[in-house]
Amino acid sequence: METKIKTGLASYGMSGQVFHAPFIGAHPQFELTAITERSKNLAGKRYPEAQTVRRVEELLALEALELVVINTPDATHYEYTKKALEAGKNVIVEKPFTITTAEGEELIALAGERGLMLCVYQNRRWDADFLTVKEIIDNHKIGRVVEFESTFSRYRNYIQAGNWKEQDGGMTYNLGSHLIDQCLCLFGMPEAVFADIAVLRDGGIVDDYFVIHLLRCRKAPEVRITLKAGYLMREPEPRFVVHGTEGSYVKYGVDIQEELLKNGAVPGAPEWGVETEDAWGVIHAEVDGNPFKGKYPSRRGDYMGFYESVYRHLRLSAALPTDAANVLPVIKIIEAAKESSRRREVVPLPL
Repeated sequence: METKIKTGLASYGMSGQVFHAPFIGAHPQFELTAITERSKNLAGKRYPEAQTVRRVEELLALEALELVVINTPDATHYEYTKKALEAGKNVIVEKPFTITTAEGEELIALAGERGLMLCVYQNRRWDADFLTVKEIIDNHKIGRVVEFESTFSRYRNYIQAGNWKEQDGGMTYNLGSHLIDQCLCLFGMPEAVFADIAVLRDGGIVDDYFVIHLLRCRKAPEVRITLKAGYLMREPEPRFVVHGTEGSYVKYGVDIQEELLKNGAVPGAPEWGVETEDAWGVIHAEVDGNPFKGKYPSRRGDYMGFYESVYRHLRLSAALPTDAANVLPVIKIIEAAKESSRRREVVPLPL
């Protein structure tokens, strides 16, 4: 019988409560062994079998832990991930992996030297809408893709007091990490980036708007790619718009898993991650030479796929799709996008 992967959470904020603890608790090969919670006692009520500690350093000192999830604020990812690796722990680090490419390269080298796993929590590879878009593209449902738009629409026209994301980080690192990572999975690394990044809300400190164009991606250099997000989008734009030589696919709304988790749903139910028909996107193409316009069934979303991949890597030596070395290009692109926005010109990326 396999030994369970004893896992510690570095934070029990929204990320820990919603995106990590439920899946660690539900996966039969993981054990939620310890949770860092600075002052509250919410974790102990929900997971009484897990030890509560008050500082990340206390968590890393627990010899029993095999795996640590670094889900602290963005600016601390480098520091705590380095400490976790130095403590001999395998690491899952929340997106964004790091703030700079140099930090990421250092951590990847350290993990390699110690023979430890280092991966990034790019859970939105397991979104229902993204899996559906990938299926449509892979199966040429709309012919050869020529244009791809991916958007996160948000609306909050004020600065939320006490939210660290309003003070440190910004939307490009926060949501851009997801959009860029998904795009790299579909089309590969771009040759260049052209971006407009801005602060649009009154009193804003960090960027709350971006439009990023990825130019001449390796797998499909002809595809025109636009990634976009903003906090002043009261009327949501489509989540995905994909145009091809034989048709189009348009999808509104976002994957339902986050909302389910916030409402206390437990992963693994039979209908987990399944969208109702009214949420499906619309495809307008040709089927056997005949024009067709109608709903296209969404694939099932399942963030447990991330933790399953970690289990398979640690226990079965399977390849790890979100290995930090595979995700580092996301940080390279964000850095290039910020430079492009400052200079107002196209910024090439090294091959």
